[in-house]
Amino acid sequence: SQYARQVAWAGKDYAKNPAGTEETVKSLRVVEVKAYYKSLLTKSRMVIVVVADLDRATLEKKIGTMLSAIPDGKPFQLKKQTYSPKQNTFVSEKKDYATNYIQGVTGAPLPGSTEYNAFMIAMRIFRDRNFLEVRTNNGLSYAPRTLFDDGVSPTANIMVSTTNPNKYVGVVQSLISKIKKEGFTPDEIKNMKSTYITRFYYNQETNNAQAGSLATYEVLHNDWHKALNMNEDLKKVNVADVNNVFNKYVTNLTWVYQGNPEQADVKLFTGAMTQQKLPPSKVKSKVNN
Repeated sequence: SQYARQVAWAGKDYAKNPAGTEETVKSLRVVEVKAYYKSLLTKSRMVIVVVADLDRATLEKKIGTMLSAIPDGKPFQLKKQTYSPKQNTFVSEKKDYATNYIQGVTGAPLPGSTEYNAFMIAMRIFRDRNFLEVRTNNGLSYAPRTLFDDGVSPTANIMVSTTNPNKYVGVVQSLISKIKKEGFTPDEIKNMKSTYITRFYYNQETNNAQAGSLATYEVLHNDWHKALNMNEDLKKVNVADVNNVFNKYVTNLTWVYQGNPEQADVKLFTGAMTQQKLPPSKVKSKVNN
């Protein structure tokens, strides 16, 4: 994943590992760390969320006292960037691994946009279909994954460890082409919306979780109310929305590969996606009807 970020966001800050490296951490001095912390601790970079049964006036007075010692700071606004690869690409690193680690990176809608919820539903359905085809039907990996990296500058990611990279990329490309041609089904979308909203509220059972959700939606989506209106917002997402947003953003892929490069045919990764006949499912479900 670190390698994928370095390749996809080459030349940008997102290519850097925020945890640092051995070299960068070694060179840090106390004065630099203190200065950096001081630059962050400003009102302009702060969002305060309180979830509690407390008197508002008393709370505001206490928070005001706390903030009195904190400087205003320079105006700050998160920079949102879109990732949109112009073509399929493939880069590799030779590693002495027992298997090959592969990750494909493509675009995704920005948080706060009208496409965001539809894409979130699309990627969850795609995750299930991808697992079914790669592991269950073809036995190409024990742990195929997809990830909607839904941060300020989001990406969609397809990940696998496999000893048969050429067959794997053919299965994934066929699956994507099939979805683009036939779309997701109304039942898939209805069921995934129900699954997601159930888990969303299930995870809101503690005050801490509610505060985290409100903060996330305020910071990423510029509107904390969305954390409270998720159910109503999801009801507005229809089948066409989900299919259209998947077709729009899951296009070209930036492939990165660690393992034995001699096992991978680069042309298969960089060529145009073509739909081949997928093997019949070994699991009886509406997904494959």
